[in-house]
Amino acid sequence: MNIRRRELLIATGLALLVPLAGRAEPSAPRRLDLKNANTGESFSGPYRDADGPIAAALADLAIFLRDHHANKVGPVSVPTLDILADVMDQIGQTRGTILSAFRTPETNAMLRARYFGVAEKSQHLLGKALDVTFDARLGDAEKAALAMQRGGVGWYPNSHFVHLDSGPVRHWEYEWVGLDGMLLAPLHHVPSLKEMMARYRAYARHEFLLRHGK
Repeated sequence: MNIRRRELLIATGLALLVPLAGRAEPSAPRRLDLKNANTGESFSGPYRDADGPIAAALADLAIFLRDHHANKVGPVSVPTLDILADVMDQIGQTRGTILSAFRTPETNAMLRARYFGVAEKSQHLLGKALDVTFDARLGDAEKAALAMQRGGVGWYPNSHFVHLDSGPVRHWEYEWVGLDGMLLAPLHHVPSLKEMMARYRAYARHEFLLRHGK
């Protein structure tokens, strides 16, 4: 990124999360075509060019990916955008739908109280995670992201979305198919008795909220 562009990003107050040392940045321009399922808003266009991230595009993306519950803008993670763009390229999807992106601590706590599987220290809090769905080949998106080994990949087949983040490399699956499915732990993790009981309570609350339309 050139100095002028970096200064512009700082001047706009935009928190930009850049790749860690040793991770090569794409040299070719990258673009995304996305819709926000919660707000109905869209973003379509390049977000980086040969000089690096495009300030105006990242400012637009910060608004597009904001916490719509609190209407607050958070940081934008370029590595996470790159993961999403690479996944979409590999599965031949030109458009994706964002279900969740940046979250404030208050929103994350609210979601944890309502839904099973929301992490207390979620990468969404850092602006480094995206929950996204596609019209087709969603299962292939999970496989493509796993093969990249560039962050976290969560697979929610019955809820029809995949979680992508640029945090530590890890993988989990949750299938919302009743109590047995709800009690499936993230891969490579054996739940403790305390975790199992918490999942029983979370499942009961989830079912109550579904019945009462909350």
